[in-house]
Parts: sequence; C-alpha cells; structure tokens
Amino acid sequence: MVKIRRLATEAEAKALASAFRLRILRACLDESLTNQEIANRLGANPATTLHHVRTLVATGFLAPGPPRRGRRGSREIPYRATGKSWELRVDDTAPTNEAMINAFLEEYQFVEDKRRVWMCRLAARLTDAEYEELNHRINAIFEELAARPPSPDGRPYSFFYAAHPDHVREVTPPAAS
Repeated sequence: MVKIRRLATEAEAKALASAFRLRILRACLDESLTNQEIANRLGANPATTLHHVRTLVATGFLAPGPPRRGRRGSREIPYRATGKSWELRVDDTAPTNEAMINAFLEEYQFVEDKRRVWMCRLAARLTDAEYEELNHRINAIFEELAARPPSPDGRPYSFFYAAHPDHVREVTPPAAS
C-alpha cells in the first residue's frame, strides 16, 4: 500500500533542498552521531556541519539524544534521523530533486567497490496511465523497504530512482506548409 504523504512546509522543503543535509540524514539513519562524528564521516567542517544539523533538528528531521561525555570530558549531543523525510512530499517548485541527485552523486563517488552498484537506464514510451502505474509500483517497493525493520546482519544500501521526460526522443509534428 502506498502511503499518502503530506506536503512539506516551506521550512521543511528548504531543509531537504540541500544535498549535504540529505547526506547527514543518511549518516544518522542507523545510529546516533555527534556533530563531530557527522563531520568526520562526511569530510566536512564541524562548524558548517553544526549549522546544517541545527536546521535539521529545528525542522524535526534529526532528533537529539541525551548528552554524553566525549573523550576529553566535553558534552556531546548525538543526533538520529527521525525518518520524517520519507513521510513528506515536496512541492514541485522546491529544489529538492536536484538536491537528491547531488546527494546521490556525492555518495556514489565514495563507493569503493563500484561492482556493488547496480544501475540501469531504459527508454520507453508510456501513456500517462502507464507512467503513473510504474511510479506507483516502484513507490510501493520503496514503501515496503522503508517499513521493514533493519536486518541486524544486513549491509547498508541506498536507493535512488528517477524518471523523466525524454526530450531527445520527443516527437515534434512537422510544420504545416
């Protein structure tokens, strides 16, 4: 069953329109990480990371855990992704699609064994109804995966799906003479 997602608020859409923020959410999906741990994993400046973490906390995409003592006795706050981003749909005017593509490309560059990446491209001609059916079926698979509890012995994978009009193959009717 495909879940009906509510429309994101302007602040939520803006928070999701950053490839870096999407990568933070992915990093904090399976475990709670401190700002420093997030910065280290993503190869980023901790101050810049903190700005993005605060935005994600303010919009409910990250939840702070109880403070803990760091290695040097400092107070650290671990953050965990709430899964809220999966429950939202974003207005077509928001730049989130580009952010998702950029997050995918940034994450892909760090995949060490490219043989473990499965990709394919396909060109097809579909009616609007067929296109909607395809997207509905793929979304149902994604919903099923999102609802599953994580397999304790499973490997982490990320999935990215995109479909777009093929302007190169678009048929333009001949001009009238």
